[in-house]
Amino acid sequence: MLPVHLDTVRLFLHVTAATIWVGGQITLAALVPGLHRAGGPDVTRSAARSFQLIAWPAFAVLIITGIWNLAAVHVSQQSSDYLTTVVVKLVLVAISGAGALMHTLYARERPAIGGIAAGVGLLAALGATFLGLLLTTG
Repeated sequence: MLPVHLDTVRLFLHVTAATIWVGGQITLAALVPGLHRAGGPDVTRSAARSFQLIAWPAFAVLIITGIWNLAAVHVSQQSSDYLTTVVVKLVLVAISGAGALMHTLYARERPAIGGIAAGVGLLAALGATFLGLLLTTG
């Protein structure tokens, strides 16, 4: 068996947290119409609240392991293209978190704003995921 290194643990935690954050949003978005039809808005809100219990800790793990990733690759020694990609990724991560937070705050009182915020947040999360892969392969 191959040895397990701290870098492997760091990347595993980051990818697992991203799977929960991004994949969970996609899954919940797909389930919402059926949940709403089956049990109404209360069931939908309950599912969303349950998801938040794992989504926000996953987002925190993403931030922590993202900082750890940057420290591990010695960002100051990277090319300007790499640094630009990192900055764009960080902006997308911030937009993703802000979109999810706005959705949480506004979905009930202003559903249109909450829906738009959720969509923007998810698109930003997908973009950040893509750029994360680009950083590892670029």
